[in-house]
Amino acid sequence: MLSLGSNLGDRLAYLRLAVDGLRDSLVAVSSVYETAPWGVTDQPDFLNAVCIVADPARDHWAWLRAGQDLEREAERIREQRWGPRTLDVDVVSVDDVRSADPELRLPHPGTAERATVLIPWLEIDPEAEVPGVGRADALLPALPAADRDGVHKRPDLSL
Repeated sequence: MLSLGSNLGDRLAYLRLAVDGLRDSLVAVSSVYETAPWGVTDQPDFLNAVCIVADPARDHWAWLRAGQDLEREAERIREQRWGPRTLDVDVVSVDDVRSADPELRLPHPGTAERATVLIPWLEIDPEAEVPGVGRADALLPALPAADRDGVHKRPDLSL
């Protein structure tokens, strides 16, 4: 599962760029959600979505490279951790793979604590599970109400 986010420029166009780039492997894509920034809060709001992708020829490293290629295509510049970005593509989980490699930690760090990922993921996969942590539908209610309430579905936008 991949998580997409954008808070610079034409945010929806950058999410569409990512979805179009994944189209050959796309199983499902969530609605678009708008969320306040996390980590560094003095920046524009994000548009977020998640994608379920499948391709037997790609392992977790191939998904990382695919996400990085899409970020480059969107001219993402990495100036500040958790800072503003044209496009962020995170590899959240790939099957039950676990990785502590600093370049690709799986499941993606913080997934279980981020309503911005859990809510759209549950929309397209009600059985979603964060490997080694638990089911998303059990993790989400444990988050602060403010976190859950800060994730706003944008029915006027679609991928």
